[in-house]
Amino acid sequence: MLEAIGTVSQRWVGSPVARKEDQALLTGQARFIDDLSPIPGIRFAAILRSPHPHARIGRIDFARARDLPGVRGIVTGKDVADLIGPVPSVVKAPLAYYPVAIDRTRYVGEPVAVVVADTRYIAEDACDLIEVEYDVLPAVSDLRSATARDAPVIHEMAGSNVISRRNFIYGNPDAAFAAAERVFEFSYSYPRYASTPMETFGVIAHFERAPDRYTVWSNFQGPFVVQPLMAGALRVPGHRLRLITPPSSGGSFGIKQAVLSYIVLLAAVSRKTGVPVKWVEDRAEHLTASSASSDRLGTVAAAFTKDGELTGLRFKNTANMGAHVRPPEPASLYRMHAASNGCYKVPNISIDNELVVTNCTPVGLNRGYGGPQFYFALERIMDIAARGLGMDPAELRRRNFIPADVFPYRAPAGAVFDAGDYDAALSELLRIADYDELKRRRDEVRRTGGLFGIGLAAGVEPSGSNMAYVSLAQTAQDRRRADRKSGANASAVVTVDPSGQVTVRLCSTPNGQGHATVAAQIVADALGLHPNDIDVVTEIDTLTSAWSIASGNYSNRFAAIVVDAVAKCAKQVAQKIKLLAANALEAAPEEIELREGYARVRGQSNKGLPFRKAAARAHWDPAGLPDNATPGIHEAAIVSPPVLGSPDDEDRIASAVTFGFVIDLAAVEIDRKTGEIRIDKYVSVHDVGTQLNPKIVEGQVHGGFAHGLGAALFEELAYDERGNFLSGTFADYLCPTAVEVPRVEIGHVETASPVNALGAKGMGDGSSMLTPAAITNAVADALGRDDISLPLNLRRVWAFANGHEVTPRPMAAQARAERTAVGGALTGSGEVSLSAPVAEVWRRLLDPSELAAIIPGCRGLTQDDPDRYSAQVVIGVAGIRGTYHVQIEMRDKKEKSSVRLVGKAFGALGFGSGSGFVSLQPEAGGRTRLQYRYEADVGGKVAAVGQRMLGSVTRYLIAQFFHSLERRLRPAGGEGWRTWWSRLRRHGRNGGGP
Repeated sequence: MLEAIGTVSQRWVGSPVARKEDQALLTGQARFIDDLSPIPGIRFAAILRSPHPHARIGRIDFARARDLPGVRGIVTGKDVADLIGPVPSVVKAPLAYYPVAIDRTRYVGEPVAVVVADTRYIAEDACDLIEVEYDVLPAVSDLRSATARDAPVIHEMAGSNVISRRNFIYGNPDAAFAAAERVFEFSYSYPRYASTPMETFGVIAHFERAPDRYTVWSNFQGPFVVQPLMAGALRVPGHRLRLITPPSSGGSFGIKQAVLSYIVLLAAVSRKTGVPVKWVEDRAEHLTASSASSDRLGTVAAAFTKDGELTGLRFKNTANMGAHVRPPEPASLYRMHAASNGCYKVPNISIDNELVVTNCTPVGLNRGYGGPQFYFALERIMDIAARGLGMDPAELRRRNFIPADVFPYRAPAGAVFDAGDYDAALSELLRIADYDELKRRRDEVRRTGGLFGIGLAAGVEPSGSNMAYVSLAQTAQDRRRADRKSGANASAVVTVDPSGQVTVRLCSTPNGQGHATVAAQIVADALGLHPNDIDVVTEIDTLTSAWSIASGNYSNRFAAIVVDAVAKCAKQVAQKIKLLAANALEAAPEEIELREGYARVRGQSNKGLPFRKAAARAHWDPAGLPDNATPGIHEAAIVSPPVLGSPDDEDRIASAVTFGFVIDLAAVEIDRKTGEIRIDKYVSVHDVGTQLNPKIVEGQVHGGFAHGLGAALFEELAYDERGNFLSGTFADYLCPTAVEVPRVEIGHVETASPVNALGAKGMGDGSSMLTPAAITNAVADALGRDDISLPLNLRRVWAFANGHEVTPRPMAAQARAERTAVGGALTGSGEVSLSAPVAEVWRRLLDPSELAAIIPGCRGLTQDDPDRYSAQVVIGVAGIRGTYHVQIEMRDKKEKSSVRLVGKAFGALGFGSGSGFVSLQPEAGGRTRLQYRYEADVGGKVAAVGQRMLGSVTRYLIAQFFHSLERRLRPAGGEGWRTWWSRLRRHGRNGGGP
């Protein structure tokens, strides 16, 4: 390890210091939200969620749930609406967002009621006992259907699902396109996907009176600009909503910003029930209802001269906000706006933005936040143009890069790029990739009939967001009527206690990035100490921490802005230590240097004072301090980069303080027979300015690439055309694992940023923004076609590779159609031989007491009339367990021959309907051959577990049913359960199964 071979006099910033955080994490000592029990009397919450994407809420009957021992309270949406107001949005459409459904549900998984009980288990059981009557309404689950002329309107007051339109013009794009010698255009769809951190959401909420106030512990990551919005919704002054984050957070990648909804909801529940409430999200809830990136439909056009100069760009963006516009949306559409030229010196740009609501989970922060969608459009059109112009894609980019000698560079839409040398980074990429050899190999593979492609993607990485860029969603006139907004404050506090121990407090709430390590390196350099001598506190308490609305962990702000506050604060402490030491050593403060744990007179190694003794003087001898020194050492620093001003009347804004640079290359080979993509080589070159800790930088590069790889090849939050969610487990929502992530070759080019003391640029999004475009460009190059859509799964790539047309359709309908292509509907058929004559089997099937004993999970069955039954059935699917209320009707009965069963069910797991046909035929030896076929349609929570798993579960339940029937027909013997299961697997044909 570096600590074992280094000395404390070295410069720590820039060294690959081992992370301070890892010991607690690796030994299980780190404390996460679920480890906290900060106050006595905590009760536990479970959330009843809507199984329908769109429905009016009718009667809610919670009598049975309320009577369950251990239940302390049940809170409905109407109860919450009496206590709080809506959470506001920058979009001024008439959409009132509450964190719970009031009178209508608008997406699968939307909270409908909250149960509070002595344990989470009791609360979950009580949710199963609540009966809700829904009036199901038509739903729209994708952008094309939501924007159709006859689309059902999700928010009646808005009058349309299109809730905002804005047009922006920079330069003269019309003239650029009119004069262009070549114009290229590309239309695309970009899928909806999510982050999948190891730790899900968690909230502990406590309401107190006299005065009314809330204290909430949660793994909220910020931005804390939403704290005043939450306080306003809860109808208390800001200082009476105290937010506390835990010491550790198990990943976020942006998604934990959406905890804000549950902070407001659980705070209101605590107030209503009068007890502190704890809620921790399970994985199914997280995938179904937490948050998501925004899926997008778009068109990009590019104007070029014949020699490849990019002169104009046109973007048309239609972004899905989900069912509600939840702050800080629509930031995902505007984060890249000011840098809409990417890394190119194109002067003329037009942008049309359209915001749409659908019956899907509301969107929010996700790694890259708007960058993956933006670069998919821009970098795809650059490759398309290169082929059209007959130019090498690398050279086309080089020709249009912003030159190194023009930085700082003001982009047409207002971004100020601080520093860069994009040409040098491209050269480094081509060197590492051995680009000429890759092209030679591509030609060789193609000569033998194979499919090999090379793709590039390049872009700037904005870091340290200007809190005002979201207001671009408003017109300049609307902005003038509101209070001015600008900037991005960051704060740091450094204290030295009477024993000389140094503590740093940050405002960045990390989720595993290593902020404590880097902060310790910075302070150690300033004070002449070892990083191990520095304690760093990263959790925020809004009552005691130095925070502002920009505080939090997002947009790579730590390296861009927070480090500047840390360095400034550490410098203030160093100056005070030097002043104290100079007084003791009878020297001038400017003669003192801090090294190796001592304050020494420069050039006189024998004339010094241990750091701890110099610091102690400020505490133990305040009367003897120099006249210009104050007692104690408690320094605070706040910085806000002056470049981050308000938007001007032409909609220009400096949206971020630093702009790193990333350029990626992917080389892929495609198996035409299977559609498999093999990544032959992947190279990623980054300019992050000063690498504060190369080991942490490398980890962030690998992590960003893995996220981008998932978006390119695997991940999609799929809905069917009616809004039912289909990918609520990791069986259907596929994430890349270590097996699927190939080796990445990493390179660096460093151009120090002039806007902070250390020359660092933010990084962390990186390849998560570019990998989808780079891999798609490589696949398009291999296949010789441009109509490529994500994710590039086996089925889709196989169709591309074998000349089958993939008709552009709404993502939800496409997902459903693809699933149907492999038997995605819940249909099946089969037969079984039973050891009893037909008459006996028929009698048992029509006997209510026999059916109650045979149906798996049946908790009671009644015969409502001769051909109609009602039952309660408990079913568990993929760890999700709940009670169904079932109604079954027998139709088309042919005595002792056949019958059709038609039924419907509803419960906490969701809802379903279906029919099945059963026929009986006599066999030799007094046996009966029973043949069956069925089809079912499910929605809600149970649909989210995925069709493959549902098919297996359906087949399993059928096998269990027939096994129970056989046991009752022949109680003394018969085949065992394993044999029955294997027979059903062998003979049953279930379209929903694997």
